[in-house]
Formats: sequence, structure tokens, C-alpha cells
Amino acid sequence: MDANKNQDPMPDNTSDIEKIIAFWDTHSTADYEDEMEDVEFEIDLQEELFVVRLVPELADVIARSAKARGVSTETLVNLWLAERAGMSASTH
Repeated sequence: MDANKNQDPMPDNTSDIEKIIAFWDTHSTADYEDEMEDVEFEIDLQEELFVVRLVPELADVIARSAKARGVSTETLVNLWLAERAGMSASTH
């Protein structure tokens, strides 16, 4: 007997997101491999990401400063660091 005959049907893409989450919280994707479609995607590994931990108070000050200037926190930090390192904004 086929083990897949007694499994719950996989939710479709039009299902409510909460139903999909609940389904996959209680089911293994390994049991549904035959029903899944292969997908292709590209990953750009050229850009490096550096994570730096900040104390919450400093992060809040930076976020408020960025918002006041109309830029993202990431952009503001990169501009400040480039300025401090003596780099022009166009080189980063």
C-alpha cells in the first residue's frame, strides 16, 4: 500500500496563509516531495554583509537621525562610516 494515500492533501497557494502555516507546522515536507515543483532562482553572492551589534540606545538614536534625514538607517550608517574612513560616498 502506498504510504502517501493516507496523508492529508497539501494546501494550495490560494489557501488562507494561517491554514498553510498550521498545515506545515504539523506536516513534513519530506512526505510531499513528489507533489512539489522544482523552482529556479539566482543568488547574488558578490555583495558582502557585515553585522555589527549596537547597544539599543545607540541604535535608536541612529534610526531617529536617519528618519529625520529621510534615509534608511543602513544608508546613514554607511555614509557616516565612509566619511569617518575618509572615503567618498561613491566608493562604497
